[in-house]
Amino acid sequence: MAQIQGLAAHAAGAELLSFRYDPGKLAAHEVEIAITHCGICHSDLHLIANDWGISQYPFIPGHEIIGKVSAVGSEVKSLEVGQRVGLGWQSNSCGHCEWCLTGRENLCPESEGTCVHRNGGYADRVRANARFVVPIPDALDSEHAAPLLCAGITVYNPLRINGINPSSRVGVVGIGGLGHLAIQFARVFGAEVTAFSTSPAKEEEARALGAHHFINSLESKAMKETVGALDFVLTTVNADQDWGAYLQALRPNGTLWFVGVPPKPVSVQAFPLISGLRTIGGSPVGSPSRLREMLDVAARHGVKATTELFPMAKANEAIEKVKKSKVRYRAVLAN
Repeated sequence: MAQIQGLAAHAAGAELLSFRYDPGKLAAHEVEIAITHCGICHSDLHLIANDWGISQYPFIPGHEIIGKVSAVGSEVKSLEVGQRVGLGWQSNSCGHCEWCLTGRENLCPESEGTCVHRNGGYADRVRANARFVVPIPDALDSEHAAPLLCAGITVYNPLRINGINPSSRVGVVGIGGLGHLAIQFARVFGAEVTAFSTSPAKEEEARALGAHHFINSLESKAMKETVGALDFVLTTVNADQDWGAYLQALRPNGTLWFVGVPPKPVSVQAFPLISGLRTIGGSPVGSPSRLREMLDVAARHGVKATTELFPMAKANEAIEKVKKSKVRYRAVLAN
């Protein structure tokens, strides 16, 4: 097989430079994807900077990948050369633990990230276990579908885990790369949706995405009006907030769910949990079967990421815009 050409960080926080590597022989259970599009996720920025202490250099980021199958391993029966497919955060799992055997591969203790200890999608090609490579429905165009493979599944999975339905009252904290998709999916599920943001300028957009209500979370009067109003609050922000206020916004049996990671430990009083049987939870991405389901739902209901497209060669420029929160709402690289 020919060498794979990509853009790699050669040290923590370094800008990406051209880099080639030899992928070796294609394993029997793997597929190779010729990449057309790859989203830029905040996780990529953390990995480039080695914020989590798990990056190895040189390192090619990228895990919101769409392209066409260019080669299949000898044991692969589910995919064929030329098929348009996607690959998200996860590229492999052990296949035999209790989580893999019950279709929850995203919880596998031996889960392998698409760009953790291996090279990802800011490249011309990438490889993964065929079980984690999913067909892309015809109704979804590649640019707007790429962010669904991480951002989309990250917000879709908790809505499904928590049984969100037309009787649910859902709050979404943060109208950004994750939140703008969470609003759309919650609306598709028939829920009454309240968007929370520190940016009043986002109200019009939040409502256009499907939010019934908009709350400026910096206004204490507006926050007080939400007390006891919601069944489920999904927080997508990587910033510290008054978590007690969101707990107070929950009805009895309500849940505060984290998919964003605030810098400080989450601190709340125990009494609201006890008195109202409220819970706090969180979740990582989703299994391949849940990913397929989400793509089908997005295709049938017109859910799509709001994107800004950049040529792959301008990845560094795109990353700088993402760092400065100047992209609404997801940057996508195209080969």
